[in-house]
Amino acid sequence: MSKNLDSHIEELGLLQTVDPENEKPVYRREGFDGISTFEELDAKLGEQLRKCRQAKDLSRADLATLVGLSEQVYGRYERSSSKMQVSRLIHLSEILGVSPLGLLFATAPNLWGKTPEEADTRFRMMKLLEELPPETMSSIVKLLETVSVLQAAGDDPIPST
Repeated sequence: MSKNLDSHIEELGLLQTVDPENEKPVYRREGFDGISTFEELDAKLGEQLRKCRQAKDLSRADLATLVGLSEQVYGRYERSSSKMQVSRLIHLSEILGVSPLGLLFATAPNLWGKTPEEADTRFRMMKLLEELPPETMSSIVKLLETVSVLQAAGDDPIPST
């Protein structure tokens, strides 16, 4: 491995692991419950899709119709027996009225923070931001950019707790 690749692995805290779906070693970040296999991630995503569909009171057949699939093909996503393309995930998010980030958070919350509490706080903040009117969003973005510049300069205006 090149020095650049080694430093990238170290910077992100990646660990070499083996996944049953991949014949070569892969590098992953450890989640809150260890390193999930790709199959486990697919299962979590399928479960979240099922929950979102049920929350909208849609049958599998109804949702399959909306996304142009047979009920059997859509059911494979919920059962995680078929891999989903990102474009399909985006389409399902549109149909279900949920953020793709919400589906991904349920699958791998460790991508949002170093602890479950930090991840949950970031996710709650993102959900609140999604619901704000555009004018308010613009003001909040300016505020966050200012805070970011101040923190980069070493002047932390908000003491950590």
